[in-house]
Amino acid sequence: MEGAIEQAVGRAIVSMRENFGDQLTVDDMARAAMFSKFHFTRIFQRVTGVSPGRFLSAVRLQEAKRLLATTSLTVTEISHQVGYASVGTFSSRFRCCVGVSPTMYREVGGFPSRACVENRGRAPVRRCGTVCGRIRPPLEAKAGLVFVGLFRDRLPQGQPVRCMILQEPGPFVLEKVPPGSWYLLSHSVAADRHEVIRGPLDDDPGLFVGSRGPVTVRSDVPVRVADIWLTPARVFDPPVLLALLDLRAAAFRKRIC
Repeated sequence: MEGAIEQAVGRAIVSMRENFGDQLTVDDMARAAMFSKFHFTRIFQRVTGVSPGRFLSAVRLQEAKRLLATTSLTVTEISHQVGYASVGTFSSRFRCCVGVSPTMYREVGGFPSRACVENRGRAPVRRCGTVCGRIRPPLEAKAGLVFVGLFRDRLPQGQPVRCMILQEPGPFVLEKVPPGSWYLLSHSVAADRHEVIRGPLDDDPGLFVGSRGPVTVRSDVPVRVADIWLTPARVFDPPVLLALLDLRAAAFRKRIC
């Protein structure tokens, strides 16, 4: 049964990636999965960790990142090409999810280095905790630089609460973490790949991901999470939107945030 459910969700995701520029609805996605709308929404959330609408939005913005970094299309043209009727809505959503505006993303070639340092020092030290653990490398593959960060939900988008960059898989310590429940997400791109320019149907991007959560943080109480294994990104993993995650060594002169 689980195999049939994953196949159905996979069909819906393929439909999203092939038709992201169209005005897709949950009904359209459910038909691609061959389930009723309400049952489809439940199983999609269970398999991917996010709703169908949020997954589709992530697919669209991932393609927008690629077009901004590799073409001369205007922001307006790109917004329409990835399914947004309003360039204002597109720009607002892009900035919220990626961390910079579409224009800035294009200017820096997809590799802004400031996103991780902007959240430094916002929470009072006396009320914060620490999250630590170890990132394990993928089997039979070599990871590049490794990002690890705490987010409000399962989607790696927007500003992380705390994050750091590792030169390679290994131990990490995130300090000054505000109390609350967070999702720990990790991401790495193979050294011989270019994650920014991969297309929506690229099934071998050299992208590795890992996650744990929710992680509950209390004031002044260290939290030791279980090891996180990096594994090749699957079709069910939402696209990584945070611009900082487009890893490149030159972008990380400041490696801790």
